[in-house]
Amino acid sequence: MITSQSGATQMREKAQVMTAEDIRRALVRISHEILERNHREIADLVLIGIKSRGDYLAHRIAENLERIENINIPVGIIDARLYRDDVNLHDEELRVNRTDIPFDVVGKRVILVDEVIYTGRTIRAAMDAVIDFGRPAAIQLAVLIDRGHRELPIAADYVGKNVPTSRRELIRVQLVEEHGIDCAVICEEDG
Repeated sequence: MITSQSGATQMREKAQVMTAEDIRRALVRISHEILERNHREIADLVLIGIKSRGDYLAHRIAENLERIENINIPVGIIDARLYRDDVNLHDEELRVNRTDIPFDVVGKRVILVDEVIYTGRTIRAAMDAVIDFGRPAAIQLAVLIDRGHRELPIAADYVGKNVPTSRRELIRVQLVEEHGIDCAVICEEDG
């Protein structure tokens, strides 16, 4: 059983949609796809993981790229919450995590990495945040899971798995770095 931060909504696990091995395979496949699509501009490639959990996935993709092609791709972390258009700063306390982009994004091919894409609002916010650091040559998007229900015209370039959901459901991704386990489950409102 999961309770939301506000304590109002009770969620229960409905089904596991990805195991640790599914996640590993998806990230290896995404890594190969990134190399295939960007092979001519590989020297200009950078990864930026969206807090939280996209940052862990970005580091894993970078490790895969190093293993596959023996290349070291810079990895940054961005917290896009202050850029979201659906956060009311006056009604709730907003805790912002660290943004760490230790490289210049100007002229780079930025791969944004997130665990789940839903409405597209987090991705839009992350793109705005990246552009505040400079003008990249291109921004591409890699996500572990696409659950649909877009509110903005945003699509991922690289998708680990498409998981159709209802709006009453959510997908919870757990990663070893935070939870000690890799898995993804669908949860739904209880009741």
